[in-house]
Amino acid sequence: MTTQVIPKEGWKRELPGAASRAGWGILLVGALGCIAAYAVDPVRSAFNNVVLCLFLASIAGGSIFLVALEHVAGAVWSVPTRRVNEFLSALTPLIPLVAIPVFFNLGGVFHWTRPELVAADPQIAAKSSYLSVPFFVIRFVIVIGAWLFFGVLMIRNSMRQDVTRDPGLSRVNARLGAIFMPIFAFTVTILAIDWSMSIEPHWYSTIFGIYFFTGAVLAALASATYIIVRLDENGLLPGLRRDHLYSLGALMFAFTNFWAYIAFSQFLLIWYANLPEETFWFSMRWVHGWQYLSVLLIIVQFGVPYFALLSQDAKMDPKRLKVMSIWILVAHLLDTYWLVMPSLNGTVPLSWMELVFPILGVGAVIVVLGACMRRFNLVPVGDPKLERGLGFHL
Repeated sequence: MTTQVIPKEGWKRELPGAASRAGWGILLVGALGCIAAYAVDPVRSAFNNVVLCLFLASIAGGSIFLVALEHVAGAVWSVPTRRVNEFLSALTPLIPLVAIPVFFNLGGVFHWTRPELVAADPQIAAKSSYLSVPFFVIRFVIVIGAWLFFGVLMIRNSMRQDVTRDPGLSRVNARLGAIFMPIFAFTVTILAIDWSMSIEPHWYSTIFGIYFFTGAVLAALASATYIIVRLDENGLLPGLRRDHLYSLGALMFAFTNFWAYIAFSQFLLIWYANLPEETFWFSMRWVHGWQYLSVLLIIVQFGVPYFALLSQDAKMDPKRLKVMSIWILVAHLLDTYWLVMPSLNGTVPLSWMELVFPILGVGAVIVVLGACMRRFNLVPVGDPKLERGLGFHL
């Protein structure tokens, strides 16, 4: 891989026409499939819709976090590839659009929205000050609004820097990123509690927010890594070094281990305490076929990525990184499915309805990426650290 000279006028590259057309085709198929699913079974479709919302929110929110992290840390190696995460953060405005059908079917997914059930359950009634539909909507607006506010500010400064070459914009983004970090920790926890934990309103976990955060960052890393490697292979990025690939692979490996640590910690704390209001959540996932998926999740989300990315050479191998990026994304989707779907009817639902919603998500990612690439430079040509980033080596 040889470094290419960045032209002064910028580095605009568009997705190949076939990829762009495929993205629109996938999006259309997914949208039609979701409409058909709602026509057949609105409640089951709403559950699948929640899975899709959480999955897209993982990629979008995790990408904004990674952009902020680069600015705060003053990282150099990630500068040539930062735009990919900036483009993925553009999925954020789509999350409310995807969530609209869920708001019309809240009673089928979130039992605490049904007054007759709340009146008959003192435990849920005690949480009614938090678990109320108006407050639920307000929190959702605040979460998405905060992500949009900081994401737009940081990315707008990055795009402006392409024109002005003002190094001060990097310092502004570093301050914005530092402010965003605790806000993201707070908002991602709210999103995880509201859209996943509250489906079973009796259950609670003190580290569930960290669990969801870890999966979100891992999903954002995997998405960006796959796109970066594909773009580099097609000559759409300046030639990256193996050291850049190693850094991406090392981050995926690190967050794979972090996810396993948090997942095991959550299980261990609940198992050790052995409180009925906590253990029933795991008990649900150990009957009616869910036990097989629970074991599979350990293998798919941790075991395979751990050994596949363990060696130094594996972290630098473009083919290995592409395969493991897709693998991790599928594993994260499976994890999100495992968090949400057991509350539907206790059994493992699997049919075309569970497939059309992820198809819609894949189409949305491709379309958003293509639209951003047509409008903006694929490389932050105005960033003062870009030259050092292109020459980065371990």
